[in-house]
Amino acid sequence: MTLNPYLNFDGNAEEAFRFYHSVFGGNFFIQKMGQSPGTENLSEEEKNRAMHVAISIGNSQHLMASDCISSQGHVLNQGNNNYISITPDSREEADTLFNGLSEGGTIEMPMADMFWGDYFGSFVDKFGVCWMINFPSAK
Repeated sequence: MTLNPYLNFDGNAEEAFRFYHSVFGGNFFIQKMGQSPGTENLSEEEKNRAMHVAISIGNSQHLMASDCISSQGHVLNQGNNNYISITPDSREEADTLFNGLSEGGTIEMPMADMFWGDYFGSFVDKFGVCWMINFPSAK
């Protein structure tokens, strides 16, 4: 299992990550909202926002982020700009972690197979901590 910080931004995730990349180096990856299915009705500005941006740090760690999309009801508030992203070793472990940690909290996205190929879910636990569980189906 690995733990990786996941940050939310309000339109400047790419700018922030180009800066972080200049400091940390490593591999840089970005996928824009407009490259995702179901984004046809987003404004051009929102289509250009980051759906997922990441840089590798060291051998197995990543710093990751995305931009909020206000037309979809996403609002950046102090407190939801940081997530703990867990990459479990199995789909079963993903379900166990999701069900355990989300108990008494608020589920944002239930665990499901996603268009990018992973098994993913997110929630805010009963203490206000934001979590993402992401099992790469290629494992």
